[in-house]
Amino acid sequence: FVPGGPIEQILAELHDGGSATDRISGGGGDVASGGGDSQYQGARGLPPEFIEDLEKQFGFDKPPAERFFLMLKNYLMFDFGESYFRSISVLDLILEKMPVSISLGLWSTLLAYLISIPLGIRKAVKDGSRFDTWTSGVIIFAYAIPGFLFAILLLVLFAGGSYWQIFPLRGLTSSNFEELSVLGKIADYFWHITLPVIASTLAAFATL
Repeated sequence: FVPGGPIEQILAELHDGGSATDRISGGGGDVASGGGDSQYQGARGLPPEFIEDLEKQFGFDKPPAERFFLMLKNYLMFDFGESYFRSISVLDLILEKMPVSISLGLWSTLLAYLISIPLGIRKAVKDGSRFDTWTSGVIIFAYAIPGFLFAILLLVLFAGGSYWQIFPLRGLTSSNFEELSVLGKIADYFWHITLPVIASTLAAFATL
């Protein structure tokens, strides 16, 4: 009923020798082989009782309409369930990552407006000039490049992909962040956000 959903992910992990069984049974023991037809890919050879337990865990034992309204109710109560891969609340996961997203979003928006407003004024004053022509070409080129593709290019060039190891590949701060001085912490923070902010600013800048 839901191709690629959580049940089929667990079944695929079972066939790959993963630890999905522990997540369902609480650890220990193998799932006994069985037969029977199933609507899920990868369910062949697994007992129907195991599939029923999976459906009950993820709510697929209820009618679609009931599941839909139950989902809306949970969303209104900010209950997004648990992450299948992290085994923690989705809301906690969002709150954990929110400072990073807010930080990158604020800096990207600030830089985009600091560049776009003066550039727009200059282009209006120099309408039809060589400056207006080549900046328009640059903007069109930047608008045509997806932000994620430009981000990958920056990683390959400047984050140890194939050329230079100038910027870190991941993280918002270094592992020794707490040991740094105040100026060191500021420099470390900006060192980590440089590439993602550039990639985000390019995408926002081209549309302003």
